[in-house]
Amino acid sequence: MSSAAASVAFVGADELGVELAASFLRSGARVSCFVPEADRSASAALAELSGVVRCASPAEAVQESALVIVLTDADGVDEVFFGLEGIVKGLCAGASVLIRSSLLPSQLEKLEQKIADEKKDVLLLDGYIFNGLSDELKQQIVVLASGRQDAAERAKQFFNGLDKTIYFAEGEFCTSSKIKLVNDLLEGIHFIASVEAIYLGVRAGIHPSIIYDIISNAAGSSRIFVELVPKLLSGDPLLIDFLNSSKKNSSYVMDMAKAVTFPLPLLGVAYQQLIHGSSAVIGHGSASPLKVWEVSFGVNIVDAASQQIYDASKLADQLVMESKAAKRIGFIGLGAMGFGMASHLLKLGFYVVAYDVYKPTMARFDDLGGSTKGSPEEVAKDVEILIIMVANEFQADSVLYGNAGAVPVLSAGASIILSSTVSPGFVIHLNRRLEAEWRDIKLVDAPVSGGVKRAADGTLTIMASGTDEALHGTGAVLSALSEKLYIIKGGCGAASSVKMVNQLLAGVHIASAAEAMAFAAQLNLRTRRVFEIMQHARGYSWMFGNRVPHMLDNDYTPYSAVDIFVKDLGIVSRESSNSRIPVHVSCIAHQLFISGSASGWGRYDDAAVVKVYETLTGVKVEGKPSMLSKEDILHSLPSEWPEDPMNEHISVASRSSKKILVVLDDDPTGTQTVHDIEVLTEWPVEALVEQFLKLPTCFFILTNSRSMTADKAMLLVQTICRNLKAAAKNVPGVSYTVVLRGDSTLRGHFPEEADAAVSVLGEMDAWIICPFFLQGGRYTINDIHYVADSDRLIPAGETEFAKDAAFGYKSSNLRQWVEEKTRGQVSEKQVSSISINLLRKQGPSAVCQHLCSLEKGSVCIVNAASEKDMAVFASGMIQAELKGKKFLCRTAASFVSARIGIKPKPPICPNDLGLKRALTGGLIVVGSYVPKTTKQVDELRSQCGQSLRVIEVSVEMISMKSAEDRDQEISRVVELANAYIESRKDTLVVTSRQLITGKTPEESLEINCKVSSALVEIVRRIDCKPRYIIAKGGITSSDIATKALEAQRAKVMGQALAGVPLWQLGPESRFPGVPYIVFPGNVGDNSALAKVVKNWASPSRSSTKELLLNAEKGGYAIGAFNVYNIEGVEAVVAAAEAENSPAILQIHPSALKQGGVPLVASCIAAAEQSSVPITVHYDHGASKSGLLQALEMGFDSVMVDGSHLTLRENILYTKSISSLAHAKGLLVEAELGRLSGSEDGLTVEEYEARFTDVAQAEGFIEETSIDALAVCIGNVHGKYPPSGPNLRFDLLKDLRALTLKKGVSLVLHGASGLPHERVQECINLGVRKFNVNTEVRNSYLESLKKPEKDLIQVMASAKEAMKAVVAEKLHLFGSAGKA
Repeated sequence: MSSAAASVAFVGADELGVELAASFLRSGARVSCFVPEADRSASAALAELSGVVRCASPAEAVQESALVIVLTDADGVDEVFFGLEGIVKGLCAGASVLIRSSLLPSQLEKLEQKIADEKKDVLLLDGYIFNGLSDELKQQIVVLASGRQDAAERAKQFFNGLDKTIYFAEGEFCTSSKIKLVNDLLEGIHFIASVEAIYLGVRAGIHPSIIYDIISNAAGSSRIFVELVPKLLSGDPLLIDFLNSSKKNSSYVMDMAKAVTFPLPLLGVAYQQLIHGSSAVIGHGSASPLKVWEVSFGVNIVDAASQQIYDASKLADQLVMESKAAKRIGFIGLGAMGFGMASHLLKLGFYVVAYDVYKPTMARFDDLGGSTKGSPEEVAKDVEILIIMVANEFQADSVLYGNAGAVPVLSAGASIILSSTVSPGFVIHLNRRLEAEWRDIKLVDAPVSGGVKRAADGTLTIMASGTDEALHGTGAVLSALSEKLYIIKGGCGAASSVKMVNQLLAGVHIASAAEAMAFAAQLNLRTRRVFEIMQHARGYSWMFGNRVPHMLDNDYTPYSAVDIFVKDLGIVSRESSNSRIPVHVSCIAHQLFISGSASGWGRYDDAAVVKVYETLTGVKVEGKPSMLSKEDILHSLPSEWPEDPMNEHISVASRSSKKILVVLDDDPTGTQTVHDIEVLTEWPVEALVEQFLKLPTCFFILTNSRSMTADKAMLLVQTICRNLKAAAKNVPGVSYTVVLRGDSTLRGHFPEEADAAVSVLGEMDAWIICPFFLQGGRYTINDIHYVADSDRLIPAGETEFAKDAAFGYKSSNLRQWVEEKTRGQVSEKQVSSISINLLRKQGPSAVCQHLCSLEKGSVCIVNAASEKDMAVFASGMIQAELKGKKFLCRTAASFVSARIGIKPKPPICPNDLGLKRALTGGLIVVGSYVPKTTKQVDELRSQCGQSLRVIEVSVEMISMKSAEDRDQEISRVVELANAYIESRKDTLVVTSRQLITGKTPEESLEINCKVSSALVEIVRRIDCKPRYIIAKGGITSSDIATKALEAQRAKVMGQALAGVPLWQLGPESRFPGVPYIVFPGNVGDNSALAKVVKNWASPSRSSTKELLLNAEKGGYAIGAFNVYNIEGVEAVVAAAEAENSPAILQIHPSALKQGGVPLVASCIAAAEQSSVPITVHYDHGASKSGLLQALEMGFDSVMVDGSHLTLRENILYTKSISSLAHAKGLLVEAELGRLSGSEDGLTVEEYEARFTDVAQAEGFIEETSIDALAVCIGNVHGKYPPSGPNLRFDLLKDLRALTLKKGVSLVLHGASGLPHERVQECINLGVRKFNVNTEVRNSYLESLKKPEKDLIQVMASAKEAMKAVVAEKLHLFGSAGKA
């Protein structure tokens, strides 16, 4: 139903209602109305509208009306709706009712229920209607309607087509009224803040019209200020209505705050002032609040406004024309704004000599061509003008009069420009002090406003006051720094008074924005949507528009700080006290900023004052960007192209076999989707010729240009393209396509790099923009680029990536992104796109046709949501290339693999590269600052905290401090890293997580470069070869590979994890053969980094069972060597490592009795640190108590020795221990039969010895569930008799058949002294573990007989003697080389 066909009724009306009625009439609608007699103004206005049907009652007005718009308050709502002639009596079926009221949500809900009970088919909506005041919606009536979706959509039909009207459906019932409450809150606070500000300014001696003119165009402006102040100054009678309306609306907000238990300190005090202002009475009516305020403030504002006025702007223009030129300028205070101001003066040709306490800033100023000195005193010598731009009054006083201060050395007649925000009283006192010097030193009070960027551009707003002579002497400099310059009459202190008024308003407006947005969050409103609506409403202020986005993004990177408003509102408080002007709202705002500072937010952006409300109430103002369900969106797309374009495009590519894809990668992460591809880190023509001669399908050139400024990146790309062009001429028939691989989240030098490539390679038929990257969750759908976050899709422009200090952007629509990045040189309309529909329904040939139809030099974006989409596009692009088309591609990683037809392979593990236990730990270097990286680092530390060593590199030390401090920090990190890596500990070197950014994108890049170069220096100075290296972040991984590790080329082996490339660095690199994992900053979930580190960490200790199983597979045996002390432990491990053999450290109960827990601990530590598999075994556990203790001491396996017991007792004994040991994952060895001989004080006579019985062994194994069986086949402990060993190989053969069937390993004790051939025979017959004790022990004892000078030499000699025996046995058992 259009408005033209509608019948619309108005019950109650105001000025807005009248405007709406007129709009409906113009659209052709029938309009009827009922307005109570009490509302004469609205009634009269409606009467003047030709065509309005006036009715005697609400019931009559709404008859036959499809849309009813009701204006009522809480007192009259029942009568209007349910009276004898109320609305409900006349409503027709299916009517839509839009209520504009002051009812609280709870009252609206009751009304809704009551209407539903009487008229079940009425569609009820809650409405907020206001005049749009933004440039975008000026002179438009904005209608917000909330309710059921069907009701909102029905109402929309009535408003569609109305002129000067815009309609928004805003969520569930009561939402619109809640949004109005937020606006009314802001209006109430801004009303009183404007009153306080204008009266304080007038009391300070400033003409109110001057204040109004300046503040209306400054940061302290608000729509209420602009509307209210003229009414104040003229004594407008409508001021009473303005005040009463604001008071009434504020009372409703206070009621709501009480209902939801939410504190509104600013509105609370503003409401009281509104009540106070309306307290003047004449007769039975309200009098103008001016009389109340005259008494309160001691100022007649109308009289003040009638005083002679002047034009502050024109005075400035006149001053500039008459001002004297200045040659030599001193500048003290190179802070955020000061540096911009001083550097701008340099650009304009002024000679500037500067000082700041922060030495790196002075060095930067030197680099720009400025001059710096070591103190204020040195700066002030011989300057004509001295500019002071420090933080506060204390600093200003210090640089002027403190130790090595400026004033004593200033030349007679010099001028001081004080641009710091200080109190008027301080300026007045300083001026008197300078006059007392009797050296004609002149002071100009010139506070500035506008922020860092405007300071650097010379477009500040400056208010200046002082003597005529002082102003004429400084006018040229003031003009050079400003876009708007105002000369304020009244002498020194006058300009600071205007600045004080501005800061009062600005501070209150920031605090009120915080109160409003926190209140909106408490009302369960979508805060981001509230912000969007408030931009068009009356409650808007400049600070609201500027600071609320910080709150919504939860980003408090300081542009201005909470502590600045602690200072500035402190000035307001002090001056108001001196002037006897009460500023209630300002004082409350001041306390809020103080609370924020006391809570630790002082140095954060001033928008962080919202944290006071969040902390107090638990609400969250942060407005999460609108997210879409990934599953829903992907399922809504058409089915993929049914054929496999890979086969087609590979065959097509074979017809153009010499067409090589050359990928210029702006950081190393572009190899995320490829394998078996080479990467060059240098690009001389000779190297490129060599690469072209190989005729690869593709190769990468690592430019790392994302870490450079745009100018340097362009020069680099031009150089590479020239070299490519020259190299291709030397290889007949070869041709190539250049791909500029960039970030899938749209960061990087676009269009600069593309322009650079085209300047060398010539104009292309089209630029292809394709940021799709499946592994990173980047999708382009309907030209919108999305970033996946778990199961949601977020438009890229609303992610943290879009806020990048160097490469930030706003647009998620790629067409608009191209326009944004090209600064309008390529408009959105000029950008073509290939849709998912085309890819999935028409296939490669349609892609080819589309590309061939583009005008030369076009830009074309590619939509894609799957690898198949990418392959279809690549196939079509190849077809277009075969037709002679030339393209320049700006893409993410997925395009490359699709274009060359590479098939993915599973992630690579250490075993795939033959990587075994290492003697060193791994090195993980993290430089990336994206929030995802920080979360991944936190998760890594959480999951791997016990085994990981963490070294945090102070970014402040390496990027902001002196060269000496920087080197000291680097040396500290290197020393720790070398120690940890050498100790076989995986080591994380991570930059401190607090992001430090510059004032400009260029400065941010400079800081990034300093951080990256420090990480390079750290890795360069680490001389202990790591087991593996992980570099986290694009810039970090590139610089470490090329600069720290000196790699000139690398081969991409594959991926360590989806989207995480693994490189093999060239032989020329510092650590050839060490796996180098390039981990992008923006890839993977929170646990991705931890997963890779755990995959690549040194393998955990092998179990004894694994050793014996491997021996069974390999047909060799494991040597188990009894140890008694550290020398024995080291001898066994050293021999095993030297022979690359597994081995077992054994501890006999008698040795444990002497060595105790330290002996076991040293064995376990040696096994963990070994580069070969070593396990620790408890030997001959003949005591149950001893075995029970051994199970708790960290052994990998135990031997249960019940051979001295009867068979039944042995079974029961072994079974009881076996069940306990298996529960702990330990291997159990047991002995059946009994060996004769002596070992460690235990002697078994020959007559007690017995062979292992095969039949008994079978039952023994079944009942005990053992893993290994030590058998007696004639072997003995200790020395064999002179006749030699008499082994029963026939018995061993039978036992082998049994144990093989049962999956049990055969063990032979008494290997010392066995001839080699007998040992080999035993191995052939299945023995997989030999116990060796006597020969090793004897070699130790023999070494002690040799005379040595000291104990160290005795230990070394003993170790070498034992090591030789162990090594010989390892070779004998066949385990050498099997680790």
